[in-house]
Amino acid sequence: MYKIKLTGFLLLLFVTAIAQPRLPKDYYWSKLPNGLEVVVIENKKVPLATIEIAVKNGAYTEGPEYSGLSHLFEHMFFKANKDYPDQEKFIRRTQELGAIWNGTTGDERVNYFFTFDKDSLDAGLRFMNAAMRFPIYRTEDMQKERPVVDGEFQRGESDPQGLLWLACGKKIWGDLFTRKNPIGEHNIINTATPEKMMIIKDKYYHPNNSLLIICGDVDHKNAFALANKIYGDWPNSGFDPHQKYPIPEFKPLAATDYFVKESSIAQTPNLMYIWQGPDYRNDSAGTIAADVFSTVLGLNSSKWQQALIDKGLATYAFVSYQTEKYVGPVYIFALPNPLKLKACYEEIAKQVKMWTDDNYITDDQLNTAKQILRRNKIRQSEKPSSLASQLSYQWCSTSFEYDLDYTDNCMKVTKEDIKQYVKKYILGKNYVAGMIINADMNKSTGASAFFKPNF
Repeated sequence: MYKIKLTGFLLLLFVTAIAQPRLPKDYYWSKLPNGLEVVVIENKKVPLATIEIAVKNGAYTEGPEYSGLSHLFEHMFFKANKDYPDQEKFIRRTQELGAIWNGTTGDERVNYFFTFDKDSLDAGLRFMNAAMRFPIYRTEDMQKERPVVDGEFQRGESDPQGLLWLACGKKIWGDLFTRKNPIGEHNIINTATPEKMMIIKDKYYHPNNSLLIICGDVDHKNAFALANKIYGDWPNSGFDPHQKYPIPEFKPLAATDYFVKESSIAQTPNLMYIWQGPDYRNDSAGTIAADVFSTVLGLNSSKWQQALIDKGLATYAFVSYQTEKYVGPVYIFALPNPLKLKACYEEIAKQVKMWTDDNYITDDQLNTAKQILRRNKIRQSEKPSSLASQLSYQWCSTSFEYDLDYTDNCMKVTKEDIKQYVKKYILGKNYVAGMIINADMNKSTGASAFFKPNF
């Protein structure tokens, strides 16, 4: 018996030796024979361990008939399974382990994580294994959880920014909007069945579509051995889910679209602009330039902030980019001064048209933005329990190497790189612009009359 276990562990070491991706110091990688990738992060700062399982699942895998069910599946993960057949027993076990736990659902990742005392690593891995591989979907549990998930949707609808995001998203992604909307749709969530939960599990919840991360005050050799012992008999699906169920490509926007949406909950006007930006598969360099440029525009010294915030045209004007494997969005979000709404709208257009000017950003601003990104990366490494989620996001949407090289590549971005990014994805490209405003303010400002394409 001991000889067989030792041979299995040596096999893991052999796999690691021949296929090790580039990772930071004290990060160790292995791939079990069933296809499950395992990363162990040794970090002795506190006597705790965090385990996380991430699955390449989420909104991007959902057609209209399944919209939001990956999110509901995440909630049901913490309900009942073979070892803990009701939520009361599940919760009691988390208390026995002293565990802090949660999960998230995004566009391209669903992840589950537990943090507990390092001495509970074996028990914690077994607890995660039961929830991951042997869930029980009971109708009564789903009846309780559906309103919880739908409540998150309703909270979004009660926020003018949330309403504006939904309206803009439906226009820029068209009939593929469900693949960018993790929260889902009311009717799909509220009519979900255990059978639909099993469809999601059978499509995506396999070791060859999952990443297990063990992080904290642990020894990587022992952690790999435990992972193999507990998860090694999890059957490989025999297929690549993303080949069998391919993600459709997002269609380029056919025309620029402006709209005004009236809502009584919008006490002040909100503006949003959205473009289809770069993605990791086709332009990883563009994703880096996008991050650096957005950081430059966030500086108090930037022309963008000085023109909109310092001159009182808006209380908030934020430009962002979201790195994704499948078409990351570029956003402008602004809260205009209601008394200067038209001037704010005109200044945004003026500034965007200047983004490719040679003197729009200075060398000092570019260097400051790079240092901010560098410091942010360092700060992110200071909390061991967050390291797993940071890594799993990159595993799902980019790669281990992308994450490892991120800071160095940010340092290499030039003003010319930023100009090329803006030209390729923003200036002269089709986009969606939306305004949400209450009826009285719409009438008094004449917003619907002037809010038209102007760049």
